[in-house]
Amino acid sequence: MGMNHGYGVPDEAEAVATLHRALDLGVNFWDTADIYANGANEELVSKVLVPNRDKVFIATKFGFRHYDDRNPGVPGQGGTYFDGSPGYLKSAAERSLKRLRVDVIDLYYAHRIDPNVPVEDMVGAMADLVREGKVRYLGLSEASAASLRKACAVHPIAALQSEYSILTRDLEAEILPTCRELGISLIPFSPLSRGLLLNTVDWSALGTDDIRRNLPRFQTEHLANNEGLAAGFAALAAARGCTAAQLALAWVLAQGKDIIPIPGTKRRKYLEENAASADIVLSPGDLQSIDDLLAAYPDTGKRYGEGAMKLVNN
Repeated sequence: MGMNHGYGVPDEAEAVATLHRALDLGVNFWDTADIYANGANEELVSKVLVPNRDKVFIATKFGFRHYDDRNPGVPGQGGTYFDGSPGYLKSAAERSLKRLRVDVIDLYYAHRIDPNVPVEDMVGAMADLVREGKVRYLGLSEASAASLRKACAVHPIAALQSEYSILTRDLEAEILPTCRELGISLIPFSPLSRGLLLNTVDWSALGTDDIRRNLPRFQTEHLANNEGLAAGFAALAAARGCTAAQLALAWVLAQGKDIIPIPGTKRRKYLEENAASADIVLSPGDLQSIDDLLAAYPDTGKRYGEGAMKLVNN
């Protein structure tokens, strides 16, 4: 996503070089969505995907749409809404196939659960895409345990993509156990907590086009807590002989072999750093030190504002 959406000024040449480097490192599970840069992210990925199609497992998502004059926005809700209707998702899949320039999407996600469309209807339409050979596997994003069960009653769900990191662990109570019961892999997005844990973010210098400017964890009321947390986490990483990013990813990987984090990056040097986290094995003592640090800095803030939280874990 961050290569040309949500995190500052795009650098296409570096993005393409980063995708090629990913292949060199064996990083072959790539994630995009039709809403990222209004489809331009899928087009960017296609430049490296197409000549290397047999080397990449490609995932994309549908559902977020921009408001327009026919469907005006609601004050405070932002510029997008979610549409999980069967008719829309089938047309969205056709557009994604065209932008990605592939015949089949390996993993196709509903980007959220639509409160106005029964899960069974949405997944039933997604299953039609599998039967038509346009999609191989189905996924959901930010779905509740109840929605996962409803979906699996219609068609097997291969993956749940939801936010999961050291700072976001609400899945552990019910959703992650349900995934394991149903044989669904968990794909954590934002496993680095959008950079908050890296002790490298100058909060005052975030650009106007950086989505973090509007997230509670990056607001003034949580500044002292989260700067202290980031500094403490960096110290733990240094003592462990790795970077903060590597420690955060190693923590996610340590939660189970059925968990596949998808850290975003725009540059080769961070890609290489992230990939090296797979070689780090954390001890029970390492994990306890992280829990102890979190307990010392509890006021991290919510991950989204009120409007976006309404579409989480539905």
